[in-house]
Amino acid sequence: MEKEQPTGGLHFVGKKDDLVAAKRSFRTLEDRDVLIVSHEGVFYALDSYCYHAGGKLDHGDIEEFDGKLCIICPKHKYKISLAKGECLSKAKDPSQDSALPRWYSKGVKQRTHLVTEINGDIYVKLSTEPGWLESDYYQGEKGKRTRAIAATDEEKSES
Repeated sequence: MEKEQPTGGLHFVGKKDDLVAAKRSFRTLEDRDVLIVSHEGVFYALDSYCYHAGGKLDHGDIEEFDGKLCIICPKHKYKISLAKGECLSKAKDPSQDSALPRWYSKGVKQRTHLVTEINGDIYVKLSTEPGWLESDYYQGEKGKRTRAIAATDEEKSES
């Protein structure tokens, strides 16, 4: 039996206990593929495919970098903050000779979505932030074809 969707664009994605046990859950909401992450008692939702090359984030490690909890894309090791979709990169400041590497933001690249709990049920409201984010590409038809071609190429190279 499907749950009735409350108003306000909230989509039921599961029971809290089930999502906590699963740690990562994939859902398609309004034709958008979303990854729901449960980590240390907090829920996050973000586009399921990495903004950089469409890698699946569902098996990415979660680590903290520069005080920000990030998911690491298994494909190219990009670090994406779970809270805001910001990409982090470690580099040296070229204007300083002896500078040690530090973390820099490449800006928000991955679309994140609002997670709400109501009486043990978890809901996701898709982002309504205006403008284009890089992860939007992999949600469209062209991005889906690009992902499919890349997956076929990977299968060929593994065999």
